[in-house]
Amino acid sequence: MKNYPEHYNQILALMQEVGHDLPSTMSAFGRLHRAGVSPGELSPQTKELIALAIAVVLRCDSCVAFHVHDTLKAGASHGAIMEALSVAIMMGGGPAVMYACEALAALKQFEEEKKIKIPA
Repeated sequence: MKNYPEHYNQILALMQEVGHDLPSTMSAFGRLHRAGVSPGELSPQTKELIALAIAVVLRCDSCVAFHVHDTLKAGASHGAIMEALSVAIMMGGGPAVMYACEALAALKQFEEEKKIKIPA
C-alpha cells in the first residue's frame, strides 16, 4: 500500500523543482489553484471535496494525496470526505470505486499521522 503522506511530500518537492524550471507556468498554476479554492458561494472545504471527487474519477494518485490532505486541512470531517467519495463513485463507476479505496487509505494515513488537525 502506498504511503500517502510520504507521497504527498515527495510530489510537493518535485513540484517545487518543476517550479524552478518552469516558474511562469507553476506561478500561474498556483494562482489558478488559490483562485479556485478561495471562499465564494462555496466554501474552501466544499471546493476541496469537489476536487477530491474529481481526482478519484480521473484516477490521479498524486491528486488524491493532495486533495485528501487539503480537504482535511480545510476542516472536512471523515464523513464529509466519504460522502464526496460516494459522489465520485456514482459518477465514475467501478474504476472510481478502486480510487475511492485509495482515497480511503490516504485518509486513514493522514488521520493517523495527526499532522492535520481533524475536526470531530
